[in-house]
Amino acid sequence: MIGDARTLSDLVDGHARTQPDHPALRVEDETLTYGQLAAQVRLVAAGLAENGVCAGQTVAFILSNSIEFVIAWLALSRIGAVAAPVNTALLGGGLAAALRTCGAEVAIVDKQFLPALEEALLNGGSLRMVFVRGHAEARTDAVPIRPWEDLTTHPSSAPRHETRPADPSILLFTSGSTGRSKACVLPHRYVLRQAEVFTEQLGLTAADVLFCPFPLFHADAAIFTVAPAFMLGATAALVERFSVRRFWEQVRHYQATVFDFMGATLTMLHKQEAAPDDADNPARLGWGVPLPEWAGDFERRFGVELVEVYGLSDTGIVLYNRPGEPRRPGSCGRPVHPFDVKVLDPDGLELPSGEVGEICIRPLEPHVILSEYLGMPEVTVQTWRDLWFHTGDLARRDEDGYFYFVGRGADVIRRRGENISALEIEAVISRHPAVLEVAAFGVPSDLTEEDVMVVVSLRVGGELDERALLSYCDERLPRHMLPRYVEFTGPLPKTPTEKIEKRVLKSCGVGPFTFDRETRD
Repeated sequence: MIGDARTLSDLVDGHARTQPDHPALRVEDETLTYGQLAAQVRLVAAGLAENGVCAGQTVAFILSNSIEFVIAWLALSRIGAVAAPVNTALLGGGLAAALRTCGAEVAIVDKQFLPALEEALLNGGSLRMVFVRGHAEARTDAVPIRPWEDLTTHPSSAPRHETRPADPSILLFTSGSTGRSKACVLPHRYVLRQAEVFTEQLGLTAADVLFCPFPLFHADAAIFTVAPAFMLGATAALVERFSVRRFWEQVRHYQATVFDFMGATLTMLHKQEAAPDDADNPARLGWGVPLPEWAGDFERRFGVELVEVYGLSDTGIVLYNRPGEPRRPGSCGRPVHPFDVKVLDPDGLELPSGEVGEICIRPLEPHVILSEYLGMPEVTVQTWRDLWFHTGDLARRDEDGYFYFVGRGADVIRRRGENISALEIEAVISRHPAVLEVAAFGVPSDLTEEDVMVVVSLRVGGELDERALLSYCDERLPRHMLPRYVEFTGPLPKTPTEKIEKRVLKSCGVGPFTFDRETRD
């Protein structure tokens, strides 16, 4: 239970007193006990304070999954500052935009991402100091570059900030129908209450090891792996990235009992050649989205139960299926307290069971979903209209209150567990001098969810082929946004209001040119 804890750091301090030698966090080959983690958090909190980071300020993270990421997040919460983890795949202008959005004055960066940060700084920004994890030589004098170790050499303790439940803990970036990444301001009570509900609904205990192969700038790792583990006094185990070849080896190595899946991960694991020891693993539960039709075969083969849930970074998980209960095929679960979830029509009226409408959410307790989209008041108000949070997602509900996800109403592509804005892809491609107009959209993937397709119309006299376009994108878009299918055509179909009719383009199927970036180690 949360008890008197106001932050994740408070929870870690409590476990450090009662079980200092219990493993708290494992990332690749590094392990910290609760006692060690609490001591490191106090040390780095003092270092941040000594370097001018104070309550209310935001510190950007450009970090791979690492021990230091979690230490820095907890240290910031201890002094009342805010963590802003940025997608490490962002380049140049995209990274600069994320830094401007969060308003960070200090950044903590892995050495391999320092060149991208230095390029982003050419577009301006408010950074006054950068700490680098790992030895790296700076190529610019624009901002002082200092080693991470400078944050760990201050023996004095930083004063603990008197945190309130509504104070922001972390900013998580997400993509929406507006086309630009939005920074969700997530309060401390969101982090703790979401973790508490998660552990209760999935029946987790302090004996569990929660394993996540996804990045800490994503809610799956930060909010639904690290936070629940620290809520219980259990162990969080993370790796740098998902590997289909090493997944079960890692589950066995960490003795993981719970893991999460999203996007194509289950499909890729299921498509691997069966082995005699597939079921010889410690995992008892996997949770996530989407749950494929062959989930039962997966469960029998690997000896694990799978449950589907529904949520967003903005609101956390609000619909749950509970382990051990009979599965309703296609259902992503029922609402749980403290969330009221309805299927509404365009006028904001609740639809009867069986009819498709928008999933809308209303919190029944304060500060259990996002506070706002930082710097985007109009988007915040529009999303919160009529006192409901409008997700833009479509679903139907049955007579027993179970929800069935139907599709996404926004112009968003769902690929490998990431929400991708089609408008962001279009904005990059449209800047090519040979391109007249472009449409990006999702097409069904053989690995579940969607792949990215783009249809391009060239200017008169413009010269561009598929490989040249993809090379252009490779330099300007994160890996998860790169198109897999490309087609060149004449003028794109339009509505009477001159909007591109993507519905017509989608009905034509995938393009003739496939760019296969789906390889995994």
